[in-house]
Amino acid sequence: MIRNPNEFSSFLDSLKKYCQNKLIPREAEVELLHEVPPDLVADMAGFGLFGFSIPETYGGFGMTTEELVLAAMEISQCSVAFRARVGTNTGIGSEALVADGSEAQKEKYLPRLASGEITGCFAITEPDAGSDAASLKTSARKEGNDFILNGTKCFITNAPISDLFTVMARTDQSKPKADGVSAFLIERNTPGLTVGSPYKKMGQAGSPVSEVHFENCRIPGSNLIGIEGAGFKTAMKVLNKQRIHLAALCIGPAIRMLDEIVNYASVREQFGKSIGTFQLVQAMIADCQTEIYAAKALVLETARKRDSGEDVSMEASICKYFSSEMCGRVADRCVQMLGGYGYISDNPIERFYRDVRLFRLYEGTSQIHQLNIARNTFKKAGHTFN
Repeated sequence: MIRNPNEFSSFLDSLKKYCQNKLIPREAEVELLHEVPPDLVADMAGFGLFGFSIPETYGGFGMTTEELVLAAMEISQCSVAFRARVGTNTGIGSEALVADGSEAQKEKYLPRLASGEITGCFAITEPDAGSDAASLKTSARKEGNDFILNGTKCFITNAPISDLFTVMARTDQSKPKADGVSAFLIERNTPGLTVGSPYKKMGQAGSPVSEVHFENCRIPGSNLIGIEGAGFKTAMKVLNKQRIHLAALCIGPAIRMLDEIVNYASVREQFGKSIGTFQLVQAMIADCQTEIYAAKALVLETARKRDSGEDVSMEASICKYFSSEMCGRVADRCVQMLGGYGYISDNPIERFYRDVRLFRLYEGTSQIHQLNIARNTFKKAGHTFN
């Protein structure tokens, strides 16, 4: 749902210009420094990039799902690092608060997340609980009015720079899987919380990722999000929306890579003519364009369904699975069309080729989404499996 089509169209135009004029020219700098420079973070905050999905009451844009994915398709046409820098605030790092936080929690944190004053992150994955997230082992033992956390989280985007951690921990060891999990808010300076060194990654330079450790980390009961034992339900609310959002974030890089390769193929000559005239090159261009169009249609339709109140659990998995795989295929074709130049590090397509590989891994691997889709398909037909 787009609330005011004319106003939102103008906003998208200004966002496109902002990305072209302010962000794309500094992609190489971010790749070299492995961080988004502070002056650019401040500029992005001034434009409002940190608050897209946060309600207007708390200083954000209060975007609908359809508006959010359209904005995501624009901002993700530049380096993944820019999107990742703001993405936890306007997505996975704030969504639990928006969905199930108390009014006091929302008033305390959401305005600061929306303005970019603080950075948030979402900590659910563990060394032995990745795809099987419901088997997480981080514990939260109740002591009086407090909870004491112990455990380790891994692969947490923005953890090295985060001020506020949304953490899933097991409060009831006697209950299996998801039933004993609760959600908490933990500030960075809380004793017992430590953050590991950033991982050295294949791609997405400028998007810091690390482990988070809890050792007798004591927090007040007021830091519990929602009710005790309902944390996994909160996590699923976050992830179902975020998977649609992430699917949109897979589309932007594919659009950018296709634009880059079309411009290249129009001027690059072999055998006395532009390679864009070669039918095998045209076939790859056509495949890229077709898959991008299909992904956009999937994501927009699912976003509209969610905005209308429909359960889109299966559709969210379809979007994330198809769009992330699509982006990888587009990247591979574009490198192939570039030939040797596609293997040179100063080419943006080479960077995107490395960056987008992660899309098929985080927030549910492609294989996990295949299982989700299949199970939901059987369920809709009246069949269930243990």
